[in-house]
Amino acid sequence: MALTLEDKKKIVSEVAAVAAEAHSAVAAEYRGLTVGQMTELRVKARESGVYLRVVKNNLARLAVADTDFACMSDTFTGPLVLAFSQEDPGSAARVIEAFAKSNDKLIVRSLAVGGEVYPASELARLSKLPTRDQALAILAGTLRAPLDKLARTINEVPGKLVRTIAAVRDQKEENAA
Repeated sequence: MALTLEDKKKIVSEVAAVAAEAHSAVAAEYRGLTVGQMTELRVKARESGVYLRVVKNNLARLAVADTDFACMSDTFTGPLVLAFSQEDPGSAARVIEAFAKSNDKLIVRSLAVGGEVYPASELARLSKLPTRDQALAILAGTLRAPLDKLARTINEVPGKLVRTIAAVRDQKEENAA
């Protein structure tokens, strides 16, 4: 069924709205995947907060034209699925990477973060970025470390004094005996 002009405008505006708010994007070729496999990919993406859309290349170019992902336009060839990270920069990469491990027909073409396009070989690096909660935990641990060290240092002073007094006492008891 052919898309009407109104349908195309809706698709472009929807993808453009998502791209304007997204943290990162992954473009992958899905040639050879079955409908069941694509449904499985969509379910995993939805569970991870990733917007996944199969879009015609020309419509995709129009949709990302005024966003940080315009740099990806040159890589839009063949049947592509676009995945946009809505929650954290690595979520789309994690979903695509996990799915590509079990389905070798899904081939990553490019990815983009912050207006920079990267080759498909950088997918693993992007997927290893921490989630928002993990990043906050790392930050909290980093901020807490100096306070913990200060508390241990302050606590060590009376402990050392007590050990020194005990050693002097033991030495006097030895000399008295």
